[in-house]
Amino acid sequence: MDLPRASDIIGDMALCLTFFTRIPCQVHSSDRRFADALWAVPLIGALIGAFSGAAAVIALAANLPPTVAALFSLGVSVILTGALHEDGAADTADGFGGGKSPADALHIMRDSRIGSYGTLALIFSIGARWAAIAAIIGVSESSWIVWALVAAHACSRAIIPAFAANVPPASTTGLSAGIGKIRPVTWRVSLALGLIIALGMGPTFAATTILALAACFLLIERLCRRAVGGQTGDVLGALQQLCEATLLMVAASLLV
Repeated sequence: MDLPRASDIIGDMALCLTFFTRIPCQVHSSDRRFADALWAVPLIGALIGAFSGAAAVIALAANLPPTVAALFSLGVSVILTGALHEDGAADTADGFGGGKSPADALHIMRDSRIGSYGTLALIFSIGARWAAIAAIIGVSESSWIVWALVAAHACSRAIIPAFAANVPPASTTGLSAGIGKIRPVTWRVSLALGLIIALGMGPTFAATTILALAACFLLIERLCRRAVGGQTGDVLGALQQLCEATLLMVAASLLV
């Protein structure tokens, strides 16, 4: 139940940065498990959100319209992450939509090809986030634009360790099963960091974030248990995408 030691903090952040982004980072050898480093996921999300927000602000400074600035913002986040979560969302949609049994759904999710359900999932995910970011950019000052993106990216990732720890893996193989058991202290610290970042947008946003994340958690949990019997790495990607889009829409509704 111990919190991460000070000597582990930088290493844990480097592990998460290396896995969740394409940002070059040298990871020194350590006896730390990746599962124990997942408390740092919201901090990596905050970094992605900061770059995404900065891209939007720069685009606005170049006198580009909010809709175009929103595309730049989305593009930066996708480049930084290598579309990691988008890929998971597309695979999940294909598996859940086309699988006739849990085994069939898992087989489809492992297929590198994308189907109709996956394509539609990406369209809706990108469209919802683009529209919400454009709305935020259109009515907010630069600082609020950046903070809204930081909060959405951080909090949508803060829930990943909690979901992976409390929903059993659907398979004994694969990334989600392979990382091992996630300790309660790990996912609790992750959630706490996400809440602290959300508070930067004000108590109303923070309270709404808690409700939104809980709703997304329960929805994805119900869907994945019914479709494949538990969670996978792709399901975690779908969860992040749903939470990010939801929180961006929450921010847009509160700022407009």
